[in-house]
Amino acid sequence: MLINVGLRTDIVWFYSEWLFNRFREGFVYSRNPLFPTRVMKYDLAPDRVDAVLFCSKNYAPALPRLAEITDSYRTLFHATVNGYGPDLEPNTPPLPERLTTIRDLSALVGREKIFWRYDPVIVTPRYDASYHIEMFKALAECISPYVSGCIVNFVDVFIRLSTNIPDYIQLSKSEKRQIFAAFSEIAAKHNLPLRSCAMSGDLGLPHGGCVTLSDIAIANKCRFRDVRHIGNQRLCACIESRDIGWYDSCPAECRYCNAVRLENTAENVARHDPTSPLLIGTLRETDTLLSSRQESYLVPSDGQISFFD
Repeated sequence: MLINVGLRTDIVWFYSEWLFNRFREGFVYSRNPLFPTRVMKYDLAPDRVDAVLFCSKNYAPALPRLAEITDSYRTLFHATVNGYGPDLEPNTPPLPERLTTIRDLSALVGREKIFWRYDPVIVTPRYDASYHIEMFKALAECISPYVSGCIVNFVDVFIRLSTNIPDYIQLSKSEKRQIFAAFSEIAAKHNLPLRSCAMSGDLGLPHGGCVTLSDIAIANKCRFRDVRHIGNQRLCACIESRDIGWYDSCPAECRYCNAVRLENTAENVARHDPTSPLLIGTLRETDTLLSSRQESYLVPSDGQISFFD
């Protein structure tokens, strides 16, 4: 089983104390978004977790203690750097700080375990195609020495997007291909493998998923069974994982995020208890607590990393 700490909210950035508490205590609860009274318990013992998947815009809060996880678990890291201003990312740290953090993360875990995400690509009058191409070029020059690849995607058109970003421009398939073609040329100059996920396969980029078992195996020098990658959404080619976060709980307040309704965020953040097994709130009398089967994808001859290796 793969544990994911970055799909529903940015746990690393805003809830790192809670995250380390969970791994120290060896278990975590995760509420089912579709059936909120159903709570799943995941065993976080190293021999029950194939890998821990991270995704964050800001790893700085977790860096001092990251070895508590990386010393005992297989890991893979996604670092998102887009280059937007505060109109779309109002609470994101300044770009120079984020670039420094990626370098520090790479020094700790190795570039082979890190993927850069230029995601999502949002086109507006301010952030037009030329802006994205120039920004991608500048960032690729800074980031490529510290990562093993890059994942790019256009923004997911969801029901609140036109409200959150009123000047968002819907691109044609031809316009998307032109942007991706420019990205591909830049990435090739920096020996930076580039791919997309949750995009149609005719936009000119390899469509390999954000996270695959192959990625994890190469980064951690292990072997996995041939398992179908069912994805997390339509057109997604990612391997299935178990997320331990909760929607509507990310104080970053990025305008393009489809995992956050801003009117609910403050209330959820106030309910966070770093000592609770749940990221938001606590177990209620009406909840049903279930234990996960936690099937392993590993080839049986590969044991989990030992604490003493």
